[in-house]
Amino acid sequence: MSSPRFVRIERFDEPELEHVAEIVLDRPESLNAVSSEMARSIAEVTAAVAADETVRCVVLTSSNERAFCVGADLKERNSMSDADLVRQRPTARAAYGGVLHLPMPAIAAVDGHALGGGFELALSCDVIIAGEGALVGLPEVGVGVIPGGGGTQLLVRRVGWSRASRAIFSATKMTTAEAFEIGAVDELVAQGSARARALELASVIGANSPVGLRSAKRAMRLGSDVDLEAGLEIEDACWRATAFSADRREGVAAFAEKRRPNWPGH
Repeated sequence: MSSPRFVRIERFDEPELEHVAEIVLDRPESLNAVSSEMARSIAEVTAAVAADETVRCVVLTSSNERAFCVGADLKERNSMSDADLVRQRPTARAAYGGVLHLPMPAIAAVDGHALGGGFELALSCDVIIAGEGALVGLPEVGVGVIPGGGGTQLLVRRVGWSRASRAIFSATKMTTAEAFEIGAVDELVAQGSARARALELASVIGANSPVGLRSAKRAMRLGSDVDLEAGLEIEDACWRATAFSADRREGVAAFAEKRRPNWPGH
């Protein structure tokens, strides 16, 4: 992989984090405002992580304690013509889609502001851990646009229509305590500790079967918007993909032998 700007991957020497990849948003001078170049980097990095079979859990973080990500780079957008904006749209979608479609569990560690596209990056993860004192929200209608990184869909799925509509239509910036109360974030921790807590959770997740983790996520994602019977069929297909794997055989053997499993990963 090339060396993309504004986003980097961190891996760990600690055994408990061996299978965790940290994706760091790293444009601190702009509070991680997502420019076109940064969007391309997010897409490139998430594609590389998705293809890495040694990764069982991803943690999305920021190098700037003041902001997780403040959303789209409006200075860049202000200089764009309508034609430029049309050409840039697939680039933006690929960035948010890259996070959303990670095949392994993903945790967002939010400290500081996560607004607009920044909050959408967090919403694209499976779990959001947020530090006290941060601000989150989708304020796009206040500047004449709408959430375009999945926010209108992902927030509704998290908190329900009425709570999502109130947040989006009012362009409200919520404290993380308010967001936690309505279910927009999953865990509230002390300011500055979201990354540490996310890595702690990632270490627990990363100890589990990589085949099981990916299959469970696939079943949950594909089944979340269909009726129950269709969802159960999706679950059955994902169960079959897991039940006859080497991971399943190793998991059962490890349980019987009272030892920790050594997952083959296939």
